[in-house]
Amino acid sequence: MNPINQLRFAVSDRINDIDVSPSHVSLALLGEFQDDVSKFLKGSSRDVDPSKILVSIEPGSLAFVAGGLLAASTLWADIEHLKSTDSLSLIDPARAKVVERWQANAQKYQHRRYLVADQSAQISFSVDSTSNFRRFEDAWVHVEKYLYGNVVNMGGKTKANIHLELENGVILPPIAATQNLLAQDEQNRLYRPGLLHVTAEENLLTGELRNLNLLTFEDHKPSYDEAEFNLMVERGTKAWADIPNPTAWLEMLRGNQA
Repeated sequence: MNPINQLRFAVSDRINDIDVSPSHVSLALLGEFQDDVSKFLKGSSRDVDPSKILVSIEPGSLAFVAGGLLAASTLWADIEHLKSTDSLSLIDPARAKVVERWQANAQKYQHRRYLVADQSAQISFSVDSTSNFRRFEDAWVHVEKYLYGNVVNMGGKTKANIHLELENGVILPPIAATQNLLAQDEQNRLYRPGLLHVTAEENLLTGELRNLNLLTFEDHKPSYDEAEFNLMVERGTKAWADIPNPTAWLEMLRGNQA
């Protein structure tokens, strides 16, 4: 079995004060774990067909090693996500249900623990009684933001809105605006860069914005003014004139020096 295609699923527990192993496991746990591994591999997108996956059983704790998984893109993406966060909201919902079931079992049985490891034999993620995997079903919050980009469309006979393309090429959902606000604006904003002050709802998990509303267009001239810079330097020099060593004084204020 090619190790680069492998995932190792293991469950550990104690039955009658003896560690679970391939030779000492209840029929219920064996069937349940086998079903969970199959559902986790398959996911909702079914990019893995469990009937075509070869599985070996390893000694020690009850462990299944599944191979032939290199092309399972959503599976590997979900594994990477579970390695770095305890949120289940961004992974395949079928796999999220398996992790939730494992966590409930681990909280019910004090010795129960689940491990999933990648081809390098390092633990990708584990589930035990201390785990805190959870879903955030409603992660939207109201925000005010300043958005900079190119206005690629604006107006509308009944529902006035603005289409803004950000500097990274992403086009945001339409930004609602009032006809009066657009009519009173004296500048031609279309096909020009602009800074927009908006309200919106932002997803705390993905950063996605929705229900955008324009408050104002902001003046934005990102240019270097040498005269203004020199004036700020002059003011700063005068303000610090009585301090022999400004750097040492600042470090002392920060608590970096005695």
